Amino acid sequence: MALKATVYRAELDISDLDRGYYANHQLTLARHPSETDERLMVRLLAFALFADPALAFGRGISSDEEPDLWLKDDTGRICHWIEVGIPDERRLRRACGKADQVTLIAYAERAFVLWREKHAGELARLERLRIVLLTDASAAALEGLVDRNMKLTCTIQDGQVWLSDATRTVTIEPQVVQLPATRGKR
Repeated sequence: MALKATVYRAELDISDLDRGYYANHQLTLARHPSETDERLMVRLLAFALFADPALAFGRGISSDEEPDLWLKDDTGRICHWIEVGIPDERRLRRACGKADQVTLIAYAERAFVLWREKHAGELARLERLRIVLLTDASAAALEGLVDRNMKLTCTIQDGQVWLSDATRTVTIEPQVVQLPATRGKR
């Protein structure tokens, strides 16, 4: 008998001063049996970083065809594909072919450095790809906020993120390690 996903609920109040985005989101996250609390919270952070009323969680870890999060327009076009962790480079290549922009939120610094060195050439050719790295300390601190019913406040300013529950605040400084290529006008 297959294990079922565990459901987590989060009320996430976002004040993103960098983007001028202020909203409260009622979120339901399904945690796959093989997913860690750390990865679950990195997915929640990814939502906060790119929050939009149309941003939705995909089936992620349990699906090869869907990302962890995605933003689609009214026609179904994928505007933003967001992956969490260290996926196969081919998955990112396919995502870049399907979406207007692709973001990877990576964590596990040592494994990421080795993965990036191995795939540096392929990653550099992915013009739509942005890569953001979380330090091991940041990812571990996020894990400390996990609860089946979370009420969190997120403030984003000058590239820093403060994520708080009723008793703790975690400060995160995501490191942008690759930006999408900008195309010059001809």
